[in-house]
Amino acid sequence: MKPKKKINILIIEDNRLFRDGISVLINKQTDLKVCAAISDRGKLFPRIFTLKPDVILIDLGLRSQNSLETVTMIKQKSPEIKIIVMGFLPVDSDILNYVKAGASGFILKDTIVHDFLKTIRSVAAGEKVLPPHMMGSLFSQIIDTAINNKNRYDPRQAVVMTKRERQVVELIAEGLTNKEIGQNLNLSPYTVKSHVHNILEKMALQTRLQIARYAYASNEFKDTSDSAPRIDD
Repeated sequence: MKPKKKINILIIEDNRLFRDGISVLINKQTDLKVCAAISDRGKLFPRIFTLKPDVILIDLGLRSQNSLETVTMIKQKSPEIKIIVMGFLPVDSDILNYVKAGASGFILKDTIVHDFLKTIRSVAAGEKVLPPHMMGSLFSQIIDTAINNKNRYDPRQAVVMTKRERQVVELIAEGLTNKEIGQNLNLSPYTVKSHVHNILEKMALQTRLQIARYAYASNEFKDTSDSAPRIDD
């Protein structure tokens, strides 16, 4: 019987200790093989055409170059290659940008070995893999929307908010604190805080500033505060 072809992996990681460590780990597997391990993009593209890797592992925080730009360039030149981004707790906006650029998976650098290897095998098989704590979340649905509507649509437009949440977004955009929002809407600060938490979850954002920026950039929230009805919870 002809032996099964190993999954060819190219690593881009500027931390030599980590790069060498994961190379040793991967090469111990019967179905995986590191075809190259490099520290910068300058040596990347000639090797892609020569080695023809199935999967590229790339560090999210490369010091000497823009990792997102590198992912974009790889997918433009070799769209068949699967890309996995490695990092320590990447923020939602980073993940969304990398998915739009063509990344198929994410590996947390402090993950266990089993999950690390499972992610490589899953991505090589054609699956999309988010960090474990995001699987099945609303954000994973937003990622799916981004994949299917890459250049036409902001996936947060699919989020449905209550009238009260829309009012809170508008007042956050005006720079009001939770206490001031509560006074405007006749709510307790605790209730306002709860609304803010729900808005952050729904929009896959992390800070009030991000909510304000989104509101300013979105036609949905422009010049609506005067017409928004004041309603009771």
